[in-house]
Amino acid sequence: MNKQSLILLKNANIFAPQALGIRHLLVGGGRILQIFDSLPNIDSTLDVQHLDVQGATLIPGLIDAHTHITGGGGEAGFATRVPPVPLSQFTRAGVTTAVGLLGTDDTTRNTESLVAQVYGLREEGLSAYCYTGGYHLPPTTLTGSVKTDIVFVDPIVAVGELAISDHRSSQPTLNELLKVASEAHVARLMTGKAGTVHLHLGDGERGLSLVREALSTSEIPPRTFNPTHVNRQRFLFEEACELAKQGCWIDVTAFETDGEGYEPADALSRYIASDFPQDKLTISSDGGGCLPCFNKQGHLTKMDFANSESMTQVLYELLGNGVALPDCLPFFTSNVASLMNFHKKGKIQAGFDADLVILDDSSRISHVMALGVWHIFDKSFVKKGTFED
Repeated sequence: MNKQSLILLKNANIFAPQALGIRHLLVGGGRILQIFDSLPNIDSTLDVQHLDVQGATLIPGLIDAHTHITGGGGEAGFATRVPPVPLSQFTRAGVTTAVGLLGTDDTTRNTESLVAQVYGLREEGLSAYCYTGGYHLPPTTLTGSVKTDIVFVDPIVAVGELAISDHRSSQPTLNELLKVASEAHVARLMTGKAGTVHLHLGDGERGLSLVREALSTSEIPPRTFNPTHVNRQRFLFEEACELAKQGCWIDVTAFETDGEGYEPADALSRYIASDFPQDKLTISSDGGGCLPCFNKQGHLTKMDFANSESMTQVLYELLGNGVALPDCLPFFTSNVASLMNFHKKGKIQAGFDADLVILDDSSRISHVMALGVWHIFDKSFVKKGTFED
């Protein structure tokens, strides 16, 4: 079925992410060619795969903009370094675009290996990109600077995850943060890439004070600063929401907070019910990364590991709680595409990439298409990574 040059999806209930109703979708060359109100007459000599989805829900492929594609971890010794994330861990979660990064371990892992993993995922059919840098300053880079990495290396779109308010960070000063942000901002102007500073937020009491100070003492646009893990503490989420009013995109992580913060579905529901700008929030998985817990002395007390399916489970939970799909779907799709300047992602629209997910009657994933190619068909894998069994 992957060899078909054209695919006609018939009778799809499209959420693009806005509700379009029952439509028919023609896919070819990895793109959405046309959306029809009524069934088109297609030349019978053309090689076309017809699939009648019989009113099933069709949504854009999810975008996971915070995932440790080379593996994270290592915070409890070398044996806890997580292996690279295989292709199927993304597609089974409905993720068709992934943005990789380095975290605590930007010593034994580097930008070179990150870029190589991006190219590998691309060869396997996933849309993949990455950040330069990691938790620490000076940032690990490929070319010697954040700016030249973004400008000259195709998959590198931003810098991160730079850690603040965390005992594992390099305790950046305001001037150090502004220098990195200025390089990312200028790189965005030169390339049209995201050019954001993706900021890891720890549990520290300083929260987002450094970002507020950066905004009040510089001319760097608010969209440059992109804090993540903002639901890990309740006060932090409230701080972040106020930053969204100033023009920052904020990112909820699909992890459990053990009562310290807002669980991800709760955080998103609260945001939906608020007057905060609905286009300035995203959710990501932290997939491939470790989820450590530390005591006040900085000692590791427990560790878990994340994958992209945690993000998809949040979507399922929201729908199960009665949240309307058009209200929550942008957090997983179009909002992320806008933040990352992925101009052909995150929406079902003619001319956009054919990254599509079909949901069954229980709102669970049944089909996944990435760049016009089926990876999951009727809940069965038809495409996996090179070294997957």
